[in-house]
Amino acid sequence: MTNSTTLAPETSEHRATLLFRLCIGVYFLGGFLNSLVGLLVPRLRMIEGLNHTRALLVQFAFHSSYLLFAVPITALVVKFGYMRSIAAGLVVIALGCGLLAASLGSFGYMVVLLALLALASGVTFLQIAANIVVPVVEPTRRAVSRLTFLQGFNSLGTVLASLAGSTLLLGTGRPRTGDLTNHVRVVFPFLAVALVASALASAFIYRRDLLLPSSTPRQVPLSGIVGVLLNRRLLAGAGAMFAYVGAEVTIGTLLVEYLAMPETLGISPVAAGQLVGLYWAGALAGRLVGARYLARYSAPTMLLGCAITAIALVGMAIGLQGPVAASALLAVGLCNAIMYPTIFALALPDDHSTATYASMLLCMVVVGGAIIPLLTGVVADMVGLKIAFGLPGACYIVIAGFAWWRHRTWTL
Repeated sequence: MTNSTTLAPETSEHRATLLFRLCIGVYFLGGFLNSLVGLLVPRLRMIEGLNHTRALLVQFAFHSSYLLFAVPITALVVKFGYMRSIAAGLVVIALGCGLLAASLGSFGYMVVLLALLALASGVTFLQIAANIVVPVVEPTRRAVSRLTFLQGFNSLGTVLASLAGSTLLLGTGRPRTGDLTNHVRVVFPFLAVALVASALASAFIYRRDLLLPSSTPRQVPLSGIVGVLLNRRLLAGAGAMFAYVGAEVTIGTLLVEYLAMPETLGISPVAAGQLVGLYWAGALAGRLVGARYLARYSAPTMLLGCAITAIALVGMAIGLQGPVAASALLAVGLCNAIMYPTIFALALPDDHSTATYASMLLCMVVVGGAIIPLLTGVVADMVGLKIAFGLPGACYIVIAGFAWWRHRTWTL
């Protein structure tokens, strides 16, 4: 006779909920870190005196790792599983933050770029593994909704980093020999990220049993991988993801300088950096609201509407001046809200056992966050910052095209 007091094993629903809660910390940390890296650009540009091209090499170094490391990291994810891979990525992030803090101490430009490349390799683990664990255990419609909700915590991290990081990174001048206080202010946020990443890594190792064996990635032969990567839906989604990340990173990175321009708001870098928090707050609000509506309405339709609105807002930011132009560019954050999780979910093939390889490609095209900002910086150095925003504006046209195509082929 079975003892009625015996605890029932964890249900799949309970496992999914616990996993979702753990992922909240990962997404929050990722947003916080991305925002801090973005604030390094206006620091190098407006305080250290670099031109747009050299300053934006920060984003190039950070986001190019997705292309460089995606393939070997995917092989590790397939071999060791999602949970161990997420933990490994968090450990690498902690080590990378420590290296970046050390390199910022004496401002060695090339060392900073190398530290960012190392740091981003840890983020690549999370991009491939953490983005998959929710879709593989949830129905498609609920997966889009939950991924969007998780992205809300990502945006919360970017908002808080914008508020705190602006004061620490943009409120201090060029470091002087022996100025320990100034050095501590600059490196403190990166050391804080290292501590949180270490704690999260321990939590994922401790609960590595949350994924059922049926959820583990399947090793696919080379010929099969090519078949997965040539999936029309995946390729179209990859193009949209490249455009989205490129546009969001470019605008978020250059907003500080844009808002500080005399013809826009003419405010200090610190004040401009804090206002950038509104850009990320728009994404936060949109993701929290979008998570609810994406559970009810067509994801391609909502993505199309957001892309068209973003095109109009970027056009206003280019053609107008003053508070109206500033408000238009800040409002693009609201349009960005649902784009990443929606594009990701709409791009995945129906066979989730090969999702790791699809995630690899979608992670590799995050290199758009390296290429589009750098190209925008080159254009800005030639013709001015406002006109250069036409490049990220064009990226939203690509997203609108993908949304329209998926709208025509959308089935639940």
